[in-house]
Amino acid sequence: MTDKEFLRQVASIVGPQHVLTAPAEMAPYLRDWRGRYSGSAHCIVRPGDTDEVAKVLGLCMAHDRPVVPQAGNTGLCGGAIASNTGDSVVINITRMNRVRDIDAINGTMTVDAGCILQHVRDAADSQNLLFPMLLGSVGSCEIGGLVSTNAGGTGVLRYGNMRELVLGLEVALPDGRVWNGLRALRKDNTGYDLKQMFIGAEGTLGIVTAAVLRLFPRLSASVTAMVALNAVSDAITLLRELRERLGNRVEAFEIMSAPQLAIVLKHMNQLRNPIAGDAPWYAMIEIADSHSQHHLVVGLEEVLGAALERGGITDATIAPDLAKATAIWDLRHNISESNKRAGFTVSNDTSVPISRQADFVARVSEQASAAFPEAQICFCGHIGDGNIHAIVVFPRALFASPEAAEAAASRANTIVHDASVALGGSISAEHGIGQMHLHRLPRYTAPVELDLMRTIKRALDPKWLMNPGKVITPE
Repeated sequence: MTDKEFLRQVASIVGPQHVLTAPAEMAPYLRDWRGRYSGSAHCIVRPGDTDEVAKVLGLCMAHDRPVVPQAGNTGLCGGAIASNTGDSVVINITRMNRVRDIDAINGTMTVDAGCILQHVRDAADSQNLLFPMLLGSVGSCEIGGLVSTNAGGTGVLRYGNMRELVLGLEVALPDGRVWNGLRALRKDNTGYDLKQMFIGAEGTLGIVTAAVLRLFPRLSASVTAMVALNAVSDAITLLRELRERLGNRVEAFEIMSAPQLAIVLKHMNQLRNPIAGDAPWYAMIEIADSHSQHHLVVGLEEVLGAALERGGITDATIAPDLAKATAIWDLRHNISESNKRAGFTVSNDTSVPISRQADFVARVSEQASAAFPEAQICFCGHIGDGNIHAIVVFPRALFASPEAAEAAASRANTIVHDASVALGGSISAEHGIGQMHLHRLPRYTAPVELDLMRTIKRALDPKWLMNPGKVITPE
């Protein structure tokens, strides 16, 4: 089939206005938001529903066209960016943005995969319910991407990763069939739990087109605090004390190093540090339940007061209102954008057992500082689940070429990944593998695991046309 005939058939499925071939029209879909990854494509296709996705997929597979699934394109590992071969078909699902159903009694919502996270949260809120996934790209990331990367965010401590928030999926398979697993069930033992194969698969096994999401009661009261600490070990101790005293009312506990906070304050000049003076570390805390605000404040004050007395924290502030609470969380949610403005950023997404986080930070700090004296070594992340992001921020003008920058990034990644795995950790906690870590996976993954992954890949995508060059290689 000629290229012209292929495009004509794609246009007959989705409409000619939703097949982009002009370089200027395709450009926004071929570069990641940080500007680190770019590619080329035969065309960009924007289907409007699951049937169109399946038909386009079937056509691509019949004519050996590589497919790159794409949602909001907010990823950090290049997983939604085409290669430079120019033969890929990028299937962008942004038009698929319907909330199909909200079952308030069952506590579920069925949505298209192109729904923006903020819109999903708003829809839940309209029913006095909560969809708890929350991260910095809340206004632009889409459900399909969150599912495909098994996203985390700041609510993992209480509600879990995306994997824990998904009850059912609808997936367009590489051969053009559609698997409808949109079951709004919390118990279902009828064979293999197929949805789990597609969660975190980064579009290498099929395209997620819809999901059944778990909803929770919207809690009527919440309190946010920010504390200053001397060490990561102090943060771990404080979190344990909070959970012993307040149980699962602890919704979020995020940590940030002083260099990271300084970058945020420099590049987001509308934000302020609510704590006077300097400290090596800061933590943002949120607790919530259905009791009164006063009830929460009293409990939080008791824990923080005791921590101050024993020297576990050096200062603390409790937000007196929603505006102040939002301002505290804005410090956390603006980290990625601030680092992008600060320079060439190498951001890692490792996890280690909670008990080894202080060791991890110490190892990475020592080795990265010695290797890159001109860079800022920063840390932030979700200390309650062992997911601390180690970030190396280089001056933008430091490197003479993109190749030199990537060589430094590779060296930084090796330092961080080696430290994580040596402490029983993982090289990817929530961002995925994408193309960034494609060739690192074999270094840190047992051969039997790689063989199992390849077996699944070959069974569903025997031609290896789904998101090629991401997650895993044929050999």
